[in-house]
Amino acid sequence: MPNTIEDRLSAEGITLPDAPAPAANYVPFVKTGNLVVISGQLPMADGAVKYLGLLGDNVDVEEGVAAARLCAINLLAQLKTACGGDLSKVTRVVRLGGFVAATPDFGKHPAVVNGASDLMAAIFGDAGAHARAAVGVASLPFGASVEVEGMFEIKE
Repeated sequence: MPNTIEDRLSAEGITLPDAPAPAANYVPFVKTGNLVVISGQLPMADGAVKYLGLLGDNVDVEEGVAAARLCAINLLAQLKTACGGDLSKVTRVVRLGGFVAATPDFGKHPAVVNGASDLMAAIFGDAGAHARAAVGVASLPFGASVEVEGMFEIKE
């Protein structure tokens, strides 16, 4: 496994974007003590939501996994900002919350949110193991198929 978090991102083919701006009246993250709580991130790239629709209807599981991974990339962009540009301050991924816009009969929410969880494990190694929720919802902002929020422990 590559040595630094930046090396691991590069090995995954990831260049972090600028942290997305909030879409409404909230802040993108809150630091309290040694925790950073990051608001829900959508699967946005180049200023647009990339995965629209419902799992179990017009979005398949593979697309949902890719959407969750993109949400996680945006979480990492926010986290990097919260850490003053230094992701080596991250000591633990504490929790992820995944929201999956889905039809009532869809049941593979955990598989979809694995797109985010697997990325955290790849980037942070053992410190990437986290508590998690994977919840089905009727809709998400802007028609997004997935949204992921996170809580991270950092050192100063």
